[in-house]
Amino acid sequence: MRIKIYAVGSIKEKYWVDAIDEYIKRISPYSKIEIIEVDDLSMKGKSDEQIKDKECDSILSKIKPNEFVCNLDLNKKEYDSVSFSSKLMEMIEKGGASLSFVIGGSLGISEKMKQRANESISLSKMTFTHQMSRVILLEQIYRAFKINKGEPYHK
Repeated sequence: MRIKIYAVGSIKEKYWVDAIDEYIKRISPYSKIEIIEVDDLSMKGKSDEQIKDKECDSILSKIKPNEFVCNLDLNKKEYDSVSFSSKLMEMIEKGGASLSFVIGGSLGISEKMKQRANESISLSKMTFTHQMSRVILLEQIYRAFKINKGEPYHK
């Protein structure tokens, strides 16, 4: 099983890096996980749509045609942890044991990225920093595996 997370921007703060590394370690018995970062763009002289398009084009250039892609999109369905566990397993099955998540930049994701996605979900109607979104997604992936295996963690 393999999960990829495509994300705009890099993580600089040590506490976020430590949290990400911890969840990657916790997930490792269940799935190989890889984070692929693309540069966030300067906003000088460019429209929001141009920036979103360019950031998402960078992600799209890295996604293989057969990858099952799930966008994180503020305007899509939210799941509780138990429902997300079922949804994650369903997406992994549809993806042939491979699943890719996309976390867009601060402006969101482009229409092209929305069209490429096989699924889209929302972590919350609240807005989180991109660093926090990565940690929340990783924690929920870990929790989903624990729920699916019937192992203690989720309360």
